[in-house]
Amino acid sequence: MAGPKLKTVTRTQGNNKAFKEGAVKPKTFEPEFEEVNPLIAAFRKMVRGSEYDVCELAITTYIAAKEHGKKITAVPVFLVRGFHHGAILVNTKAGIRTPKDLEGKKVGVARGFTVTTGVWVRSVLQNEYGVDLSKVTWVLSGDEHVAEWKAPGNVVPIPEGRKIEDMLISGELVAAIGVDVDHPDIQPLIPNGEAEGLKAFKNSGQFPINHTVVIKDELLEKYPDLAADVFNTFAESKRLYVEKLKAGQIEKMTDADKTAKAVMDASGGADPLPYGIEPNRKVLEDLIKTALSQRIITKSVAIEDLFAPSTRNLKG
Repeated sequence: MAGPKLKTVTRTQGNNKAFKEGAVKPKTFEPEFEEVNPLIAAFRKMVRGSEYDVCELAITTYIAAKEHGKKITAVPVFLVRGFHHGAILVNTKAGIRTPKDLEGKKVGVARGFTVTTGVWVRSVLQNEYGVDLSKVTWVLSGDEHVAEWKAPGNVVPIPEGRKIEDMLISGELVAAIGVDVDHPDIQPLIPNGEAEGLKAFKNSGQFPINHTVVIKDELLEKYPDLAADVFNTFAESKRLYVEKLKAGQIEKMTDADKTAKAVMDASGGADPLPYGIEPNRKVLEDLIKTALSQRIITKSVAIEDLFAPSTRNLKG
């Protein structure tokens, strides 16, 4: 294979499996896959030290990183999507009957405020349930991938030595985003979260994006055909996956597979995971507005400026 060997990080799943296993091969480079577990460790390494050449990255981490001048650029490949209505848990003894009751309370957030799941959950709370996010104190269990990011005044770190899960069980936090707690007092704030997410999709047509793919800017400058090749490689891998999903040929369906199939069925058999700017313009516009309103970024950004020029008109 012609071209450079590039250190590549992407977690194996349905839509990139053919690429990871070599059934789909890029034309301009040879991937040297590095497995990083948990994947979020790669996010931090990428935005803080550009440790990889091609890397899966949480999209709000990327948007924040771009505002702070990180030398990476995305291609419009969206590897992970999901519904987030079920990602906030509540202590049933804390007096929270509706999402609006979170106002004036403390709510935990796993890891950082800029984590994409938290961004989408807060969007649901604000836009579907009328929660004033500025009236909630958000308590973080960790720091941000983008070290330069500055938190709003109502975003605070967890007390030293404490855990979000313990504080939720005790009632010190009335709710928490992105945690997994098995306790009789802890339940989802929004019952039937997946069904609620699918209902929101039917109303808006938007399937929230969590992860994209970024490339070092120095490589994009050195290899003009690289960005389009990365896009096309991921797109072909995804196409094979969607064909199998549509034909019912995936033996062990993951939760992500089941959600993608539900979205496909709800949209009349359309590709549930389209790549490219244009098929995703509405959800990307919504994400940028959401990031701005939650102070993930301080100024708006044009969608096209987030993606490599050679990929802006590509669809897959």
